[in-house]
Amino acid sequence: MTSPDSAPAAWCVIGRAPDRALGGVRGMGSMIAVVDLDDARQRIGRHQLGVDELPEFVRSREAEDRPRWVFSDTPNWYPALLAAGVQIERCYDLRLTHAILMRSELVTDRGGVAAAEEWEAGPVSAPTAPEAEALFEVTERRSHIKTVPHDIESALAEFSRQSTAVQTASDPGRLRLLLAAESAGGLVAAEMQAAGVPWDVAEHDRILAEELGPRPARDAKPAKMLAVAEEVRAALDDPRANLDSHVKLLHSLHAAGINVASTSKWELEQSEHPAIAPLLQYKKQSRLLTANGWHWLDEWVSEGRYRPVYVPGGVVTGRWAASGGGALQIPRQLRPALRADPGWRLISADVAQLEPRALAAMSGDAAMAEAGRGRDLYSGLVAEGIVGTRQEAKIAVLGAMYGSTTGDSGRLVPRLRTSFPAAMGLVDSAAEVGSRGGVVSTWLGRTSPAPGEGWRRLQSAANQFDATPQDENRARRAAGDQGRFTRNFVVQGTAAEWALAWLADLRLRLGRLPTVDDGNPGAASAGEAMGNVATASGPVFSRRAHLVFFLHDEVIVHAPAQQAEAAAEAIREAAASAGKLLFGNAPVDFPLDLTISERAAKG
Repeated sequence: MTSPDSAPAAWCVIGRAPDRALGGVRGMGSMIAVVDLDDARQRIGRHQLGVDELPEFVRSREAEDRPRWVFSDTPNWYPALLAAGVQIERCYDLRLTHAILMRSELVTDRGGVAAAEEWEAGPVSAPTAPEAEALFEVTERRSHIKTVPHDIESALAEFSRQSTAVQTASDPGRLRLLLAAESAGGLVAAEMQAAGVPWDVAEHDRILAEELGPRPARDAKPAKMLAVAEEVRAALDDPRANLDSHVKLLHSLHAAGINVASTSKWELEQSEHPAIAPLLQYKKQSRLLTANGWHWLDEWVSEGRYRPVYVPGGVVTGRWAASGGGALQIPRQLRPALRADPGWRLISADVAQLEPRALAAMSGDAAMAEAGRGRDLYSGLVAEGIVGTRQEAKIAVLGAMYGSTTGDSGRLVPRLRTSFPAAMGLVDSAAEVGSRGGVVSTWLGRTSPAPGEGWRRLQSAANQFDATPQDENRARRAAGDQGRFTRNFVVQGTAAEWALAWLADLRLRLGRLPTVDDGNPGAASAGEAMGNVATASGPVFSRRAHLVFFLHDEVIVHAPAQQAEAAAEAIREAAASAGKLLFGNAPVDFPLDLTISERAAKG
């Protein structure tokens, strides 16, 4: 290993190095290369070390000058460091940033980045109807990440291409902030998986038994589910009705005179047949058993920790997805299973109406900002006389952001156009751009994917001289779907950027809190501190407050009891800081619903 250069590095790029020690054979073996760069991206040092030497090297450099580490892909490098007790302050994730730069309208010349196809990952085009409607519901997906080369020269070349793209961008400041926030999100995701969510297995089992019956034999259904299934069959007068097959269940429903086109909840609820109530109960039980039953418990919870796999930027708007464990789909009824370790507390915080507040800030709509200032925004709309009830306010705001034009939304949304012209003008303009096949961008520059080839074929067919009314209707529907997609993209994507800034700032604030250890003034006593070590959280987080859960607009922090108030204050300060970082002095606040407790159950 070479000695460090005398000048401190601004960046440290990590990659695999050709292992020349194995009889002169070149290959991606056990050696790691770290190249120091200055702020001008000039090489000022190189280190070559064994894989087992990397943690201590990184620990030393963090203590010395806290460089910005450049990872090809954070999940491939950071977990091993965390397992060795090493945490880093800053990183730049080439895979996450590549995906942003490939589409951002702020990038004026993406030729170099686009040529590096081996770094491409994730969705590259917007979905068409009906997939566009489902886009914003994506919460769980299998890994969509292509294998990225991790050799040092490849990483250096990609970093150089990205640096050029940012430097020549139309607004490099905003783009740098987005890339930094996205990369920080990669660190948070890895850290939360390493620390895990404190999970009460006994409570989870109790909830399952209460809802479904005692744990059955393998591949069998629990007793309460079987009993409810029999209620359904009796009400249908069909002892052989198969409740787990959509096609066969529809046949049984039709035979009983229940004329529905699907087995969806909203359609079944339209019928007053006595089979409907137990059928809906059975479907709810089935979802719980399948998604979070005993098999899930065995697979995803061990040593008192639930460790899901997050995918930062897994949705095109920048929202996170999950590639395993269902972190974004934990049902409310299982929240009591989130339980702090003895002597620790869970601090839960979520933002009230994050997306409409982000819309008010980015549009500069002072009236909308004032409606939610220091209070629930929906209640503010009622107080301003815009709508009659809080429920109407919620319908109106969601309708505005998602482009609903029928029913109550169609009746209420026009009131918002009168009261909040700037906010409505922003989403209406975004929808118009999308309906024409254009792309839109978030506040910091994440850009929506262009419509796919199927969408373009529909529009082209409608413009032909021999186009039929059916061709024109299909094109019109597709244009409307794309407009609704871009309308919400700018809002949901900007809200996701605020959440990333919140996470990044909170992570640093929690890192500055003292650890609970012998002689540490942060502990009530040495004995209490030593007895309150969260061993299952791993070597980095066992003695300090840390993030354990994130869901769009909600965070949960696991903290020693004596630091719970300090952690809560860090959460509040980070939220205020995120608002100022993105929107400056815009008169928009982001109030939190915050609780400190042993369990994370929500009301």
